[in-house]
Amino acid sequence: MAPNQKELAKLAGVSAGTVSNVISGSAKVSERSRQKVLEAIRVLNYRPNLIARSLKTNRTYTLGIVIPDITIPFFPKIVRGAEAAARERGYFLIVLDSEGSAEREADMLALLRAQRVEGILLVTAQSREAAETEDPQSVAGSPIICVDRVPVDLEVDSVCVDDAGASEMATAHLIENGHTRIAIITGPLSLQNERERLRGYRNALTRAGIPVDDSLIWNAAFGQEVVSGLCQRGFRTGDSKPTALLATNGVTGMAALRSLYSLGLRTPRDFAFVTFDQVNAEALFKPGISTVVQPTYEMGHRAVEVLLRRIEGGEQSPPPITRVQLPAELVVRESSAGRLKDEPAKSETKKHAKE
Repeated sequence: MAPNQKELAKLAGVSAGTVSNVISGSAKVSERSRQKVLEAIRVLNYRPNLIARSLKTNRTYTLGIVIPDITIPFFPKIVRGAEAAARERGYFLIVLDSEGSAEREADMLALLRAQRVEGILLVTAQSREAAETEDPQSVAGSPIICVDRVPVDLEVDSVCVDDAGASEMATAHLIENGHTRIAIITGPLSLQNERERLRGYRNALTRAGIPVDDSLIWNAAFGQEVVSGLCQRGFRTGDSKPTALLATNGVTGMAALRSLYSLGLRTPRDFAFVTFDQVNAEALFKPGISTVVQPTYEMGHRAVEVLLRRIEGGEQSPPPITRVQLPAELVVRESSAGRLKDEPAKSETKKHAKE
């Protein structure tokens, strides 16, 4: 027989009302009591009757998240953090994939609205422009928080990385190792985070007194062919070719490496290399790849926390717009650790962007 809330209260040593408040996501429960109830839920394997609860409270206790491509490892890590935070507060999470399409994204938001979700996390599609697209708040009909990517000029809650600071940190690392001709290959600059990473790159060069060379700024898409063409043209033979390359996202970074490896170039022998996002099967890459690691799990977790504050805050006094920026970490491995003049490479080190 399935356990009930009275049994949960007895095991947790709290009142039935406290159990009810924890399950309903009430913010009026102390953290100590909430943890006791959550532990009892785990021990008894309690599963609430969602239909009965929805009919009684006129709430679904369900959140939605729309991501642009579930096959890219970066996004499932955000989902895991979001799902954990939702589960801790008695909510369930519906995950949908927009496949990078603004039109499909709008359909996904409409679907979540039809499912009566109470709030939505949105990693917006790459082609989305705030000036050209309806405000997602009105499309969804539910509170919304943007994660990782924030449309320009849109007043909406958001959780992302300090993109400019992370890129500046990575570029400064390359400069410290003697590089002055540093190329940067970006994703689509229609994305706010890609523009911020380009800004951080420019800031690092300017701080070091190195002129910004527009010929070393390569604006790519996420496709292998576009990235390959830019890399192979940029690394042409001659004194003008770069000695280091920074990729502003993992998809572009791996496409760039495949392209340059096909030319017979290797890191760090021929160029230093740093990419955003943790590389899959890192142990298989020799030399190891230096990466700007983003706190993806924490991003998802924090996004749900911000979203639930808005949901549970009521309509009378909604909280102000919340913008959270988390620091990234630079993990230095062999691909960028050696100095320009073929000096011995350093061992793996870590740096953090300032909060």
